[in-house]
Amino acid sequence: MREIDIYLVDAFSERPFEGNAAAVCVLESWLPDALLLKMAQQHNQSETAFVVQQPSGFELRWFTTRQEVNLCGHATLATAHVIFQQLHYPERTIRFETASGQLTVTRDGEWLTLDFPVGETQPATPPAEMLAALGITHYLNARKGRAWVIELESRQQVEAVTPNISAMNPGEHKVAITARGDGAYDFVSRFFSPGEAVWEDPVTGSSHTMLIPYWGEKLGKTQMLARQVSARGGDVRCEWQGNRVLMGGKASLYLKGTLFLPEVSL
Repeated sequence: MREIDIYLVDAFSERPFEGNAAAVCVLESWLPDALLLKMAQQHNQSETAFVVQQPSGFELRWFTTRQEVNLCGHATLATAHVIFQQLHYPERTIRFETASGQLTVTRDGEWLTLDFPVGETQPATPPAEMLAALGITHYLNARKGRAWVIELESRQQVEAVTPNISAMNPGEHKVAITARGDGAYDFVSRFFSPGEAVWEDPVTGSSHTMLIPYWGEKLGKTQMLARQVSARGGDVRCEWQGNRVLMGGKASLYLKGTLFLPEVSL
């Protein structure tokens, strides 16, 4: 029987039941991909992160309940929280080797800061079917990268969107809707990705790799505070550094335990 440590962490939150939950599995060595996917399906979180320590740092992979993905911000933050707080990693910065290249997470007290590549976007016209599924009849701007970015007029409009999820899948199903913020927040957003079995993602690092340069250019700022206005919600400290973005957040451990896998699990 193989025993594996597992943690459930709420990322981009300082308390349970807010932010975005991710399962984190600490492995001694890589298991077959089919088994990793079955484990992610069993956990039934938007993302399960699998991490293996190497002499030069850590290797990190992310799985939804449908497939492996090449970038996930909140699960990276959750993994760093586990490594710092549960594995007692002594350094200030963790280096992850991933499908998106080397990513780092640096700690400063309770705050953890992700250093990710910018998500490039280009002006584009959204498909009418996607807008209809979102219930959007008017928007200010739209761009396309690894997902759509659609700017609305106000936070209230972003919060009021009630998408028809079944109409978004299959089709154009990855979209961030965003608007200028109010009060302390420079901008707000929500993110939908039903094609990855994530109807609405509570707090999304990968979408902020696109939103940070978008709003940085629009507002003429390099440092911003963002709020993802999902039901759970979460704050993201943002910094735009050319072709890199820094995303800071806190994390809260909700659960830790042990997985028991038979030697033949497939």
